[in-house]
Amino acid sequence: MATFGTLSDRLTETFRNLRTKGKLSPADIDGTVREIRRALLDADVALQVVKEFTGKVRERALGDEVSRALNPAQQVVQIVNEELVAILGGQQRRLQFAKQPPTVIMLAGLQGSGKTTFAGKLAKQLEKDGHTPLLVACDLQRPNAVNQLTVVAERAGAAIYAPEPGNGVGDPVKVARDGVEHARRQQFDTVIIDTAGRLGVDAELMKQAADIRKATAPDEVLFVIDAMIGQDAVNTAKAFQDGVDFTGVVLSKLDGDARGGAALSVASVTGRPIIFASTGEGLDDLEPFHPDRMASRILDLGDILTLIEQAQQAFDEEEAQRVAEKLATEQFTLEDFLEQLQQVRKMGSMKKMLGMLPGMGQMKQQIENFDEREIDRTEAIIRSMTPGERRNPKVLNGSRRLRIARGSGMTVTDVNQLVQRFDQAAKMMKTVARGGVPSMPGMGAVGGKPGASSKRGKKQKSGGGSRSGNPAKRAAENAGITSASTAASGSGFGLGAPAQPSEADLAEIQKLFGKG
Repeated sequence: MATFGTLSDRLTETFRNLRTKGKLSPADIDGTVREIRRALLDADVALQVVKEFTGKVRERALGDEVSRALNPAQQVVQIVNEELVAILGGQQRRLQFAKQPPTVIMLAGLQGSGKTTFAGKLAKQLEKDGHTPLLVACDLQRPNAVNQLTVVAERAGAAIYAPEPGNGVGDPVKVARDGVEHARRQQFDTVIIDTAGRLGVDAELMKQAADIRKATAPDEVLFVIDAMIGQDAVNTAKAFQDGVDFTGVVLSKLDGDARGGAALSVASVTGRPIIFASTGEGLDDLEPFHPDRMASRILDLGDILTLIEQAQQAFDEEEAQRVAEKLATEQFTLEDFLEQLQQVRKMGSMKKMLGMLPGMGQMKQQIENFDEREIDRTEAIIRSMTPGERRNPKVLNGSRRLRIARGSGMTVTDVNQLVQRFDQAAKMMKTVARGGVPSMPGMGAVGGKPGASSKRGKKQKSGGGSRSGNPAKRAAENAGITSASTAASGSGFGLGAPAQPSEADLAEIQKLFGKG
């Protein structure tokens, strides 16, 4: 969550200072509240929200619930967490569907807020949930807006109603009304109306949006707001609420490097819940908004529940059971490992997944340096093996490893380290399959404590060359060692310096959550 990075760092540092105190004095609490206030203001949170938030935290922190607590510092963190959940909306709110289809969802917001992209993301998610959405192109003013929505709909695999070319031609109110009728006739159960935006709030924009709302009587009016606009988010949200009103909020561009003020302000100021958070440019980068999980992310407490849900969507239950059985009988092969890696990739960015783990905010730099392409390189090595070699890596002698290295564009050292990592991963996953708790050597490497395999790799490099008696193998290994030593640091999966999560970590995450 890049958007809350700075705020999360400031709050975590504030609480770290508290943990050194066995008992909190009023001065300690006042100092903590003062730091929280500064952190929120720096994050561009609305002043009235900051005052209300810090006032409640101070009142509760000075009360009996902290003074009587066995660990007062943890109690303060709990209070901050609960108050964060409150200003983010409290309970999660889902889309509300009409009893009689079609459900009409109208999108509103400024130009550039991400309405059109969100329309495609929402359509794709609704289709996954068994709905039949229809996109209606009512932005007839912005150049090529209709074409853009058409492309987005095609990528999302959704139907679109776009009778007018746009670019200033056509009546958006008539298109919206006709689009709902078209959906009713063609038995689409959901209509998503993409409306026009402006660079700023004006009377014409509000009148058009209000007219579309009156003509279509939408079940949901979602206000899409750019999470990166900071303090202006509050003023914009108020203007739309007064001019059109809306039933829910969508935060777009939450993966950017903004300070997060919009997310912490808009729900509290408008009294309307945040329903979705857009966390990337891909059509799958859309998450239901959970106030409690967002608060946990901000406080670096992790978001394991979202990670589990993403794993359940990506992993095939029967496949997971088959792999579990193979692990228990020690028949897990590189072919199985390749399939498991591919399922992990379906979950999305590894950086994003690692960021959901508790305490990973302290390892932000290591996660940021993690190279997602290492998974591609790992796949390339495994795909360069024959089926027999994948099933039984023990047959990989020097000449075979040289052939695999050439075929994958990697080095023999890379192949050697991959095989070592696979052995380590298989042992770890076998422990999990039998109900045990594995060690995390790769994650130790992230924290600056390389695992045993990393130490072996360092010893091999420090030796200056291979000791193999096979001349071809020795030359190839020496070439590999030279290549590895000049490679950029931060390489994962044993390909270079083991400073990032290893294949074993990915496999363990998959195994831990793959069973649902």
